[in-house]
Amino acid sequence: MENFQSVSINMPPSRNGAGSLATAFSPTITAFAQPQPVPSPQDFVLWSFFNTVFCNPFCLGFIALVFSVKARDKKIEKDLAAAGSYGRMAKHLNIAALCLGIVVTIVCIVLLFMYSSL
Repeated sequence: MENFQSVSINMPPSRNGAGSLATAFSPTITAFAQPQPVPSPQDFVLWSFFNTVFCNPFCLGFIALVFSVKARDKKIEKDLAAAGSYGRMAKHLNIAALCLGIVVTIVCIVLLFMYSSL
């Protein structure tokens, strides 16, 4: 999958002042152009694991973990398009799980303080 381009420059032999060819060899310059590395898609496994353990409303953290593992598997198989798709889905599920987890936590704390004073 890596494409390397080789460029060689060969200089013709030079002539000395008397008109005969010089005895020194001409230099050869070779340059290799390397392609830009393709960024690897993210899989968000650690974030998914955190959401599975701590913020798991409606099992969104667990589902995000499943998509993260699928993204990592596809990345190992060099299927970067599928890995990116699974990674984006895991990211969106992680965002939803974290937001819902924070909202539920805040609501529980507010309700706890409201009803503990009674």
